[in-house]
Amino acid sequence: MTAADRTGSAPPAADQAPRWKVVGPGLVVAATGVGAADLVATLVAGSKFGYTLLWVAVLGAVIKVVLVEGAGRYSLATGRTIFEGWRSLGRWTTWYFAPYIVVWGLVYGATAMSSTALPLVALFPDLSLRWTAVASGLVGLALVWFGSYRTFEKVITVFVAMMFVAVVGAAVLTLPNLGEVVLGLRPIFPDDSVINVLGIAGGVGGTITLAAYGYWLREKGWDTPRFMRVMRIDNGVAYAVTGVFVVSMLIVGAELLYSAGIAIDSGDQGLVQLADVLQDRYGEVFGVVFLVGFWASSFSSLIGVWSGVSLMFADFWGNLRDLPSGHPATRTGGRYFRAYMLWLTFPPMLLLLLDRPVGLILAYGVLGAFFMPFLAVTLLVLLNRRRDGALEHTEVPQQWRNGWLSNALLVLCAVLFAALALNELRGVLAPYLPFL
Repeated sequence: MTAADRTGSAPPAADQAPRWKVVGPGLVVAATGVGAADLVATLVAGSKFGYTLLWVAVLGAVIKVVLVEGAGRYSLATGRTIFEGWRSLGRWTTWYFAPYIVVWGLVYGATAMSSTALPLVALFPDLSLRWTAVASGLVGLALVWFGSYRTFEKVITVFVAMMFVAVVGAAVLTLPNLGEVVLGLRPIFPDDSVINVLGIAGGVGGTITLAAYGYWLREKGWDTPRFMRVMRIDNGVAYAVTGVFVVSMLIVGAELLYSAGIAIDSGDQGLVQLADVLQDRYGEVFGVVFLVGFWASSFSSLIGVWSGVSLMFADFWGNLRDLPSGHPATRTGGRYFRAYMLWLTFPPMLLLLLDRPVGLILAYGVLGAFFMPFLAVTLLVLLNRRRDGALEHTEVPQQWRNGWLSNALLVLCAVLFAALALNELRGVLAPYLPFL
């Protein structure tokens, strides 16, 4: 790769195509990150506080734009993956990431399969939740195992369209009060809402999948700075769609549940309860449509993780084995990629058949709480660093380094997610350390 390619002076060939045709990896990372848990968290906030926390939902989408853009900009500017950047910061990053990606995959695999099965069982009550979850994992495995990235991206786009019909359709049916919607953009903290504020702002599509964006860019073929503008358009459009989903769910919570005093569960079961409320209010057809949208949200997250996090693991393992960057074993369909897909699918099935081990859940909570602060802080360092002390070619060229606004927003992200991490740790450790 030439210096012109890396500094961005090559002709911006990607911009020659209409913008809508190049939107892709951003939609994938947004659809993967916005799962049932994010929709429920926003729905519950709307049911408790009405439109008061609408501004937080918008802030959460903006925060994810900043983090995903940073991860994408680093990969395009340096030609290196985010893990290669982390590794250049020292061994401590590997010591954290190695156990995290192993434990996270085991627990998330079981969670994703269960979440995907739940709406199917609601639609077809004779199905077994456990075995439907197992079947969902196997279908997701086959889809990503045998498909190309291009096919995967098209499938995700279909799921996003299904989610849009269900979620936005539910918001439109509730006939929102537009005046109250606008007032909800004022930054107000109602009583006892701090945890809800942190949860919504930090949870709008926010997991390890944010860091997978650079890998999907590479699979798409966007791998030099000439794609920088297209990447930013892609990212912005994707998280605008995310914002629409989140605002729509908050509208449903505010109009349908808050006004009627209806309470729902905070887990995935809450979306099944919402489908029942929608069915009673608007008819059986829309109840079914919403459950299909719920399934699309959960299954898109499942296959997104099977793809994106498997690429991250493959790169991690390839780095440990000193393989060159972009080695076939670390790409879609490579042996390391497929090995992690198997880890995401089969060991988690044991957690579906057995009670989940307390120690494993504890480790998952502790390691997971630190990932978003880890991402924000490391991006701050990587996107400002002028000299590299560990690996070659990981320094970001001057024109692609952070400006003051990017730095300010990343600092905000780091502080927010650090507060979330402390709250998460307190919740995880409290049963074992009563003084917390």
